[in-house]
Amino acid sequence: MTRDHASDGLGASDTHPRMLRFQLEGYRRMSPEEKLDQVRQLNLGVQQLALARIRTAHPAAGERELRLRLASLWLDRETMLRVFDWDLRARGW
Repeated sequence: MTRDHASDGLGASDTHPRMLRFQLEGYRRMSPEEKLDQVRQLNLGVQQLALARIRTAHPAAGERELRLRLASLWLDRETMLRVFDWDLRARGW
């Protein structure tokens, strides 16, 4: 395929327009609960990938430190300090 599908306004350039329309129609048929479950599953997948990266970068880290480092990807420094008394800057990435 030589055509750039991003220019058709439907989304991802690596997805054929017919398949993308099929996918979008499937999303339209989903209930709000099903859509939320899909989002939840995607978020869990992202968190698992991020945690794997953190484990690789910090193999000696304990479970608490791993979870705090994971949380620091989503929470700002001030929140991390206020809620967990944990400063990523002081710990180093």
